[in-house]
Amino acid sequence: MKRRTRTSEVSYVQLAHNEWDPVKARSVPKVLHSFGRAGQVDEEGLRRLVGSVQRYLGEPDDDRAATSSLEPVDSRPAGGALLLDGLWRQLGLDTVITKAAQTGRGRKRDLGALERTLFALVASRALAPSSKLAAAEWMNHDVAIPGLAEVAGEIDEDACYRAMDWLHAAGEGFEKAVFDQVADLLNLEVDLLFFDTTSTYFEADSDEPVVRDQTGRPTAEDSEAAEAESTGAFRTHGKSKDHRDDLPQIVIGMAVTRTGIPIRVWCWPGNTSDSALIRQVRSELRDWSLSRIVYAADRGFTSAANRRELMAGGDGYILGEKLRSNSPEARAALSRPGKYRQIRANLHVKEVNIAKTTGAADRFVVCSNPEQADRDAHTRAEMLTKLTTLIAGTDRLSTTKRAEIRGKISTMPGLNRYLRTTSSGLLRIDKKAIEREANLDGKYLLRTSNPHLSAEDIALGYKQLLEVERGWRDMKSTLDLRPVFHRREDRIRSHVTLCWLGLLMIRLLENRTDQTWNQIRRQVQRIHQVTLAGDDGTVQTLTRPTAEQNQLFATAGLQAPKRLTAMTPAA
Repeated sequence: MKRRTRTSEVSYVQLAHNEWDPVKARSVPKVLHSFGRAGQVDEEGLRRLVGSVQRYLGEPDDDRAATSSLEPVDSRPAGGALLLDGLWRQLGLDTVITKAAQTGRGRKRDLGALERTLFALVASRALAPSSKLAAAEWMNHDVAIPGLAEVAGEIDEDACYRAMDWLHAAGEGFEKAVFDQVADLLNLEVDLLFFDTTSTYFEADSDEPVVRDQTGRPTAEDSEAAEAESTGAFRTHGKSKDHRDDLPQIVIGMAVTRTGIPIRVWCWPGNTSDSALIRQVRSELRDWSLSRIVYAADRGFTSAANRRELMAGGDGYILGEKLRSNSPEARAALSRPGKYRQIRANLHVKEVNIAKTTGAADRFVVCSNPEQADRDAHTRAEMLTKLTTLIAGTDRLSTTKRAEIRGKISTMPGLNRYLRTTSSGLLRIDKKAIEREANLDGKYLLRTSNPHLSAEDIALGYKQLLEVERGWRDMKSTLDLRPVFHRREDRIRSHVTLCWLGLLMIRLLENRTDQTWNQIRRQVQRIHQVTLAGDDGTVQTLTRPTAEQNQLFATAGLQAPKRLTAMTPAA
C-alpha cells in the first residue's frame, strides 16, 4: 500500500485479502496484518515464515529445502476477551482512561499499561471472576487479552493493585466520564431511573472507625468540618439483605436505566439505612446535568422526607406504597370501587382518586397480578394448614403449655398473622385476618408525583425495578461480587467499580444480541488463539470462527476478529 504526503510517497507492506461487500456489491481488500514500512521489513525472514506456513498446511515449498516446521506451542481462549475489547474500544473507555490518567501524576509511558490492566481486570470479572492474585495468573497464562503483553508485559498482583488504586483516586470524575461517553454514543434514555440497594458481607471483623463526611466517605480528622461529621467503620454490622446480620457488611446502591444499563454505583458503610441514601443519590446525579428525572424505587424509600427530596429541582418519583401499613392512603385506595384495566396478561391497573379523602397531592395506582394472586392464595392455604396442625388439641392443654405454643408461633410472622387468642386464652384461626389478606392477593399500590404519566406507564415503569434486581443477581453470581478479597476500604470500593464496569459491558451485549451473557460467553470462548513456532519465527492465529460466532460479533455491532493476530520472523 502507498500513502502520499505533500512531499513524498511512503510504501507499506501488508497482508490482505479480498472480501465481498454486499452493500458496495464488489470485493474490498481487508488488511489482516501490517508489517510496517517497505524499506524496514525483513524480507528474508518473511520468506522463511511463508515457507514454514506452507509446510504446516501440507503445501510443497519448491524454492528451498525445508529447514524447520511450525508446531503449536500455546493455545488460549480469546473470543470472550476480543468481544469485550471490541465493545470497550467502541464505547471509548480506553480513551476515557488514558485522558483521565494524563491529568494525574505518574509516568506517561505507563498509560497504555494502566488501560490494558484495567480492561483485563474488567474482563476477568465477566469471564473468570477470582481474586486479583488469581486474575494476574489468568491474564498471563489462561487467556489472550488483546495488546496486554505488548504494553504491560508480565502482569503481577502489584500491577493489579496499582490499577485499582488509580481507579479509586479517579473517583466520581471517572464515573461521570464513563457515563457521558456511553450516554452520548448509545443515546441512553435517562428520564426514568431505577434505584435500589443491596448489601454484601465479609467473613472478617469490623473495621476500625474513622471520621466520615455526609456521603460516608473517609475524611481527614483535622478537617474544619470534622465536628459536624460522623465517625464509623466501613465494614460494619447492619440490616443484611443476605440474612447475615452476624457478619460485617457494606451497602451498595445502583442506578439503572429503563433498558437495564447501570449508569452508576455507590458504596456506603454497612449500617447506613436506605432512607438516608436517596438524598445523596439525587444530589450527585443532578450534578451530572441530567434533565428532569423520575426516580422509581421500592417501598423502603417512601417516607415523606424522601419524597420531598426527590421532588426537589423539578424531579419526580414512582414509589411502592406498603399496603399492610394501614396508612390512610392504603386504606382509601383499597376501598375505592372501580374496574381494573388489563394492560398485560399478568398486569391489571386501576387509578384511584383519594385526594379529597387523604389530602394527598400524589396520584395512586392499584395494580393487580392474577397469577400472583393465585400464588398468594395457595401459599396462605398451606400456612393455614400448618397453623391448624400446630393448634389442634390445644384446648385440652394447660394455660402454660398453650402460652408456650403461642410464643413459638409468634416467631413465625407468616403464621402469626392468622392467629388470635380468645379472652379465655384459647388459640383460634383469625377469619377476619384471612379476609383482609385475601383482599391483598396479587395487589400492590404505587404513588407518583408526575401528573402526566398514564396509569400504564406508571405500572410498567415500576415493574422495570426487576432490572435492578437482575443486576444485583448478576453482580453477585455471574461477576462474583462476593467474596471480596480485600480489607482496605479504597480497594473494596475499586472492586465494586470493576464489577459495575463488567455489568455495564455484559448488559449492553445482552441488549444487542438478545441472549444471556452465559450463552454469549459459552459461544465466543470456543474461539482460541493458537501460537505456532518454528526456527523461522512465530505466528499467532485464531481458530476459524463458526457462523454462529461471526453472527454474535455482527449483532453486537462489532467486526469479526482478524484470524492472523501476530507474525514475528526469527531474528
